[in-house]
Parts: sequence; C-alpha cells; structure tokens
Amino acid sequence: MTQPTLRRYSETHQWISPIDNDVFYVGITDFAQQQLGDVMFMDLPKVGTQVKQNESCATVESVKSASDVYAPVSGTIIEINNQLADKLESINQDPYGSWLFKIQCSNMADFEQLLTEEAYQKLIG
Repeated sequence: MTQPTLRRYSETHQWISPIDNDVFYVGITDFAQQQLGDVMFMDLPKVGTQVKQNESCATVESVKSASDVYAPVSGTIIEINNQLADKLESINQDPYGSWLFKIQCSNMADFEQLLTEEAYQKLIG
C-alpha cells in the first residue's frame, strides 16, 4: 500500500493527494474501508460538479452500511475513476491506490488545513 508524504486527510476519512498544482486525487482511507467492509456500490459526482469543502459529494455502500464521501477541498470535479465500477474490491484491497475522483481545488488554503499523516494517525488512534 503506497502512502505518499504529500497526502493529507480529512476528519471524515477521505485522503487527498496532489497531482499537479491545484489538481488532486481523492479517495477513502484504509480506516474508512475497514469500517465499511466490502464495498458493493458507489455513487460518484458528475464531472463539472462544483463542491465546497466538507460537502457530501459521493456515496460508498458496503455490505454493512452506506457512507457519504465529503469533499476535502472546495473545487470542481474534473474526472471520476470509471475503472472502479468493475473493480470495487480494489477500494478494500488498496484504498490509497484507488482514487474516486479528481478535483481542481479552488482554494488551496483548504488543502493546507487538512491533517498530515501523523495528525490523522492520532485521530484514528
């Protein structure tokens, strides 16, 4: 499982990793997928959707429950990971390699306010 040092985390268990300048991958953390169990369905945002930080923008459903995915930063959804539709198990097998969508951040201060790896580990205990 890869964990780049530039990755940040939200308190709602999403990770965000920079790709280029203001563009980021977004996914759910290992902790989140463990709590959910086997992922069975996803409802991802449409490309072009504008979201605000901490706004629910997607849903991940498992055999145990459904969970909202919250935007870790404000911005515009520029791509969704269509490959996950046929390989939902990859979210459980490699949550940090299985991004849900790409977002173009409209406020870089949002990213800077997110948790570092160390702070996130303290949060989840």
